[in-house]
Amino acid sequence: MRVTIAEIREMKQRSEKIPMLTAYDYTTAKTVDEAGVPLILVGDSLGMVMLGYESTIPVTMEEMLHHTRAVVRGVRRALIIGDMPFMTYHISVSDALHNAARFIQEGGAQAVKLEGGQIVAEKVRRFVECGIPVMGHIGLTPQSIHQLGGFKVQGKTEEAAEGLFKDACVLEEAGAFAIVLECVPAPLSKLITQRVSIPTIGIGAGPDCDGQVQVISDILGLYSDFVPKHAKQYVKLADEIRAAVANYMAEVKSASFPTAKESYAMDESLLRQLTADS
Repeated sequence: MRVTIAEIREMKQRSEKIPMLTAYDYTTAKTVDEAGVPLILVGDSLGMVMLGYESTIPVTMEEMLHHTRAVVRGVRRALIIGDMPFMTYHISVSDALHNAARFIQEGGAQAVKLEGGQIVAEKVRRFVECGIPVMGHIGLTPQSIHQLGGFKVQGKTEEAAEGLFKDACVLEEAGAFAIVLECVPAPLSKLITQRVSIPTIGIGAGPDCDGQVQVISDILGLYSDFVPKHAKQYVKLADEIRAAVANYMAEVKSASFPTAKESYAMDESLLRQLTADS
């Protein structure tokens, strides 16, 4: 059975922490789902960790739908959230609704995520009215890095903290089922989590959020270009992959791979006939 929005809300009510991870392809999504993670985000972070862009800004709607469909094919239980890319929900409510619907109809996701608080509240409300579940995202919003001046902690001043607090409340009122808090001081995240009735999902926002989300490439040690302060590498797969590839290359060059174990046999009589014919 697919995890539902109601179940995610109930997890907060019974103080059960909510794990969430990103996934961008069939194989990874299948593995994450089999591990029991209830929420999978097809994040626009794929632009950096999968496509090699310098930021999330160049990611297109078509790229997001392509990866979302791959994730959907690998998942049976987790609730899948499609991350709406830059400028796909900013121009008008009608335009935003059209793109959100594409994630559900074409991508197969069960919900969408969009960045911003008060500025996107009207769109969140309209999505929800049309039956599209919405996850909010406030604090450090990567699609606004040029305006924010880079990847910096948000909410450190009184004015900024009050703005984030209000953003969270407005998103709840608009009907969002959960809110990602990214790079927000831990004490402020705790206050927001206590104030809103919907789950907060932290990333660099301290231990008191209702749940946590991380980029799968970060926790597996696959993306070595940059490791955020908030990420913990549970394994360093990039090192293991390099070692495995080096071992493979050495065996190929020494002719110790493949062996009979990795080869296919054929009927000996047929082989003799082919040899005689030649």
